[in-house]
Amino acid sequence: MYRIIACDMDETLLGKDKKVSQRNREAIAAAREAGVKFVPNTGRGFASIQGTLEELGLRNKANEYVISFNGGAITENAGNRLIHAIALPFAKAEELYRRGIDYDVCIHVYTIDRVYAYGLNTGERDFLRGRMAVEETSEKNLDFLKGQDIMKILYENTDDSYLRKIEAETADIADDTDVSFSSNRYIEFNKKGVTKGVGLMKLADILGVKPEETIAIGDNFNDLSMLQAAGLGVGVANAVEGIRKDCDYITEAAYDQDAVAEVIEKFILK
Repeated sequence: MYRIIACDMDETLLGKDKKVSQRNREAIAAAREAGVKFVPNTGRGFASIQGTLEELGLRNKANEYVISFNGGAITENAGNRLIHAIALPFAKAEELYRRGIDYDVCIHVYTIDRVYAYGLNTGERDFLRGRMAVEETSEKNLDFLKGQDIMKILYENTDDSYLRKIEAETADIADDTDVSFSSNRYIEFNKKGVTKGVGLMKLADILGVKPEETIAIGDNFNDLSMLQAAGLGVGVANAVEGIRKDCDYITEAAYDQDAVAEVIEKFILK
């Protein structure tokens, strides 16, 4: 029996309108009624997904959880109580930020409760609309965030080959980080050892759930670790080619066709 469903949000749970479909909501509610926890496992910060939690009936609920920042934080939904967090060392965040300024990218800097964006472009502004709020900055260093935890840094560019070039060129400073890709537009840097898979296993351990009692659902490279760690790793139909071989199941439906409901109906409510 499965006891936890860990689910990516963008291009997995949320439709093109950035909302949870009626069928997905009903399937998630039925899974919860059957005793299965539904846990968003997202690269975003927990503060930015409160609207989705509201849609799911999970906002401010005790004994319900979110894994955020690619596994960098685990919060209980009641009061957004932080129960686990691993930030980037500030010096490393500063190094990545300064290096990013030299590239044709928009840089995101994630603190516990805010996202700052350097070099925000029109395409990225449009992409973020309805997903999360960011605060624009033109600062050339992170002195304005000294004393705060930096959960992750990411660079945005919609050219995957350019992001792969950046990955190679930043290897000298990123060897002590976990590097992942998401939404076909981001390269993300977390502290070494911080992944969605590690976050899922940490929460499972806290809740006394065995790895084989977990399901993970995702679509992109930053989901790979949880797909590999879970008892059942599910890629949605629109999953990128590079992770499909590591999935135990690929849905017939894409993210905007109720893929999450398909998984729940097949493996939980069958």
